[in-house]
Amino acid sequence: MVIPKLFQTVLLLIASNVFMTFAWYGHLRNMGQRPWIVAALVSWGIALMEYLLQVPANRIGSGVASVAQLKIIQEAISLSVFVPFALLYLREKWTWNFLWAAMCILGAIFFMFRR
Repeated sequence: MVIPKLFQTVLLLIASNVFMTFAWYGHLRNMGQRPWIVAALVSWGIALMEYLLQVPANRIGSGVASVAQLKIIQEAISLSVFVPFALLYLREKWTWNFLWAAMCILGAIFFMFRR
């Protein structure tokens, strides 16, 4: 079974964004009492996993989408990963701004992919 390249790209970017979100924000919940340098070093380790997924995702995706389209896909995935992370893991309060930001990203996707 052959998985379409755009689907491979999206799956890798989803996994990449999960690691990225934990690298950027996970320390706020888990390492609040540790020195910032410890949090930075742990985040770098997590970010390495992000890059090991993101680089092949963009290389695969560049064969089927423009760089601008890849960036918009990444931003949409980033928001899709970040909002549940912020609400569930970091226990942020829901605001309608999450929805408005998502609508802006959907608009960006529309304009980037229209022909």
